[in-house]
Amino acid sequence: MTQEPENHEHRLKRLKMRSMRRGIKEMDILLTAYADANLGLMDGARLDLYDQLLHENDQDLYQWVTGQVTPPSPYTDLINHVAQTHQTK
Repeated sequence: MTQEPENHEHRLKRLKMRSMRRGIKEMDILLTAYADANLGLMDGARLDLYDQLLHENDQDLYQWVTGQVTPPSPYTDLINHVAQTHQTK
């Protein structure tokens, strides 16, 4: 059975919801602010990377965003952007 590709608007809504409903409140706040400011501006490849990032453990994400631990290389730029977006609010 072949699954239909997800339409763009549905994908943005799904990613925003996953950004809002994390395991820890700190990540809810950080990722919701980032999603609100950036999801609509992202191309397909960037959305793919963000979708992958949302599958990571919240404790790891929090340590990466706060600079406690260096993020894995595929996420370095994205994590830096998430951290900067939150700092400017």
